[in-house]
Amino acid sequence: MKEMMVGSVAPVGPVGRWGAAPPQELLERMKDYGQEGAFALWDELSPEDRDLLVRDIESLDLSRIDRIIRRSMGSQGGYLAPAEPVPESSVSRVEERSPEDKERWWKKGLRAISEGKLAVVLLAGGQGTRLGSSDPKGCFSIGLPSGKSLFQLQAERILCIQKLAAQSSPRNTLPIHWYIMTSPFNDDVTRKFFESRKYFGLEADQVTFFQQGTLPCVSDDGRFIMETPYKVAKAPDGNGGVYAALKSKKLLDDMSSRGVKYVDCYGVDNVLVRVADPTFLGYFIEKGVSSAAKVVRKAYPQENVGVFVQRGCGGPLSVVEYSEMDAAMTTEINQSTGRLRYCWSNVCLHMFSLEFLNQVANSLEKDSVYHLAQKKIPSIHGYTMGLKLEQFIFDAFNYSPSMTLFEVLREEEFAPVKNANGSAYDTPDSAKLMLLRLHSRWVVAAGGFLTHSVPLYMTGVEVSPLSSYAGENLEAICRGRTFHAPSEISF
Repeated sequence: MKEMMVGSVAPVGPVGRWGAAPPQELLERMKDYGQEGAFALWDELSPEDRDLLVRDIESLDLSRIDRIIRRSMGSQGGYLAPAEPVPESSVSRVEERSPEDKERWWKKGLRAISEGKLAVVLLAGGQGTRLGSSDPKGCFSIGLPSGKSLFQLQAERILCIQKLAAQSSPRNTLPIHWYIMTSPFNDDVTRKFFESRKYFGLEADQVTFFQQGTLPCVSDDGRFIMETPYKVAKAPDGNGGVYAALKSKKLLDDMSSRGVKYVDCYGVDNVLVRVADPTFLGYFIEKGVSSAAKVVRKAYPQENVGVFVQRGCGGPLSVVEYSEMDAAMTTEINQSTGRLRYCWSNVCLHMFSLEFLNQVANSLEKDSVYHLAQKKIPSIHGYTMGLKLEQFIFDAFNYSPSMTLFEVLREEEFAPVKNANGSAYDTPDSAKLMLLRLHSRWVVAAGGFLTHSVPLYMTGVEVSPLSSYAGENLEAICRGRTFHAPSEISF
């Protein structure tokens, strides 16, 4: 690939709009950043393709990209304070909560929601490629009795919470605004999916779509890789790009103008996600922190999940990816509890104050340090091994002056959909079964009965999010009634 990224530009070939050579000012700028190799095939391009190349390069913020490349490639292997287990005081554990605590947080959260103080941000830039689908991942149906997509399940949970908030408040309840981050590769399809389904019952003006940014893919010496002779290869800037995107598109200002104080942020591929969870919000408000994350305990030592750690004594909470954990860290046991010392899994369920989001968007942009991911990059040679530059949503935690972790039960709130059926874990079938089992427990707890033609551990019933958010208000319809699994219960 290096022959594409170095060398002089020959002023020969057909003369088009730009002449025999690239625009001089743009060429000089590219030379300043060591990226003039992007013009290496200029003399072989048609006038139309030359125009495409110039437009593509002019669309790049070259000074920002150069700063990101230099700082990110120069920071790899830099000093990090030692990873320590998260202090017990930083985690709200399930077994420590009383019914009174949960009821208080629930009511406090519903009150804030009814006052319009909560916005929801969905990270939905991914494609369903690993699931065998070319559509955005949120469009995917995991095979529930209702046939609902991930987007529809989440939209209906928002509708349910709005209804519960309205019932709890004597005043008019403001709608929850839903900000959906797409990527340049799935934005149009996502918008059309919502439009064609009438936003799943939400008002169109309470949903805002916005695109995450992209960055050029580079070689190991920092040169742009060319996807075609007239186009720089680019990739989304990671789910941590949400901070820069919210800032650059003035959506943080939009939130402020709506009276938003708190922001719930989550990933699209969790079937059990409790969108706009009043309990989590109420806890967050009561703690008065700038950021919080829901966590689940690692299922087993080798589970492929990142874990929360504390960086140094008294330092900020951070996340170590499973690929960065050595064997000792993965298996180390806390002798006093008999549990893993590093056990709090990051499952991309976060709560932020709006004030903190404004601060961290500025801090991350100023520092400009991105993670380097070695990938096969589509290029003029088919594929080239290169680097994608990404930020992760947990990069912001290093800037949080106060952060807390909120333990939730995996079987109630975390059923990821990442791999196609037939894989060992995190498949549509495994997520579907987790949801059906959870909802079956809700129905039985509400006094209902289940019949089934296959073993119950292989099936269950689905409760519509429009009927119940977390198992509440089911007694009236379920008590004394029998439901056949699999089926959807809706009223």
